[in-house]
Amino acid sequence: MRVTTEVPVYKLYGERDQWPTPDLLHCETIAARSKLHNWQIRPHQHHGLFQLLYLQAGSARIRLDERYRKMGAGQLLTVPQMCIHGFEFDRDAEGYVMTLAYPLISKISRGLGEGLPVLAGPQVYSLDDGEDGALARMALDTITREYRRMAPHRESLIESMLSTVLIWLHRNAAQSVQGLPQGVSRGEEHFGHFCRLIEDGYAQQRSVADYARQIGITAAHLNVLCRQAVGQSALDLIHERVLLEAKRSLVYTSMTISVVSYTLGFSDPAYFTRFFKRRTGLSPRNFRFQAKPVLEPEA
Repeated sequence: MRVTTEVPVYKLYGERDQWPTPDLLHCETIAARSKLHNWQIRPHQHHGLFQLLYLQAGSARIRLDERYRKMGAGQLLTVPQMCIHGFEFDRDAEGYVMTLAYPLISKISRGLGEGLPVLAGPQVYSLDDGEDGALARMALDTITREYRRMAPHRESLIESMLSTVLIWLHRNAAQSVQGLPQGVSRGEEHFGHFCRLIEDGYAQQRSVADYARQIGITAAHLNVLCRQAVGQSALDLIHERVLLEAKRSLVYTSMTISVVSYTLGFSDPAYFTRFFKRRTGLSPRNFRFQAKPVLEPEA
């Protein structure tokens, strides 16, 4: 498999912890993180996250796997999971970075009814000054505005705007500047297949052996591929997805803890509570209580 022992795998750059909220989207300005690192983001990669970087002003030198290129104002970069990427921004660079968890990408892609091959490799797009570019800018601006507040139907509006962006990317793929043609190894194919299977089966409490059998490899080999790719075991990745869904259910629904546990395939709510507390340090009840103030609507 390509790479990973020397290139760190992050949730967000410089962070290895889980996101503090169960949102499937994280949005911040370019300056928010780059200023902390002297405007240089060293080469790294993400597992389970797709990124959109919109450069509104200034310029940047970007690395995509082993290639370097310049990026200018009015351009949009897409970075799929496990693509090695890094940035050197001008100090006057303005714009923002959107980080999407793949469950959200999958949900929107299914709604569009297309495979959206533009998500497969890193690409740079130019937003023109016409109506087409204005549509993409409007959608990106709306996402960043809605992300910062808790207005009614926030999640639905964000998802609709993300759909607009993905459709725009799909329509404009032919005019994009390809960052790097991706040659995918057999091991990478197996790992990607495993990630997709997790998304379909995380609530069924399937074993690592079950997933490996469906892929056509052994459980031991699947664990090796996962550790090579992201430094985690196959079971860690399964549990990570279950935990994400548990957090979202606790914050965004009124389901009781027992119902949440059953919908995630746990036969015993007490076991679900132990599982959740072991990975978060909080009981499901305390997590729900502490997360509510973060997500309260603006006054």
